[in-house]
Amino acid sequence: MKETVKLVAGLMAVSAKTAPKAKGEDFLEIKVLEDKELDVLADAMIEFGKESGKINFDRDGENIRRSQAVFLISLNKPRVAGLNCGACGFPQCSQLEVKKGPEFEGGLCAWRLIDLGIAIGSAVKTASILNVDNRIMYRIGVVAKRLGLISGEIVVGIPLSVTGKNIYFDR
Repeated sequence: MKETVKLVAGLMAVSAKTAPKAKGEDFLEIKVLEDKELDVLADAMIEFGKESGKINFDRDGENIRRSQAVFLISLNKPRVAGLNCGACGFPQCSQLEVKKGPEFEGGLCAWRLIDLGIAIGSAVKTASILNVDNRIMYRIGVVAKRLGLISGEIVVGIPLSVTGKNIYFDR
């Protein structure tokens, strides 16, 4: 099954990469974790939960340990779309300031965040069509970014599993 899940992760990358993006500009970074990388991520998630006092990092870390792969996707150095629409909270794109937050950087151009959302939706749709269990997880992104597993201002992780029962929802 591991090779099949790896193939599905590659197809998810195709779906995310070819998803529509504002002005046709691509600021996505994609990486697939497998094997020992999953244990490193799982251990770090459990430790982060203990250190920060935030709940469910341990639960999700154990889900990662039981997964065959993790699909990481991020926005990496996204430029503003230049629409001066104000959706980011600033009236002019030139006023948008990216600042380091406790887990991610923000503010970011709303259109680039929409691009990321569409790409994530396209990726999980592909996994779903191919019957590979998955779940979009914020907690994976927090720790993957902290570990430097992928570059980007905001990171999201999608674990992948093929078992008789969906380990991400039936827990």
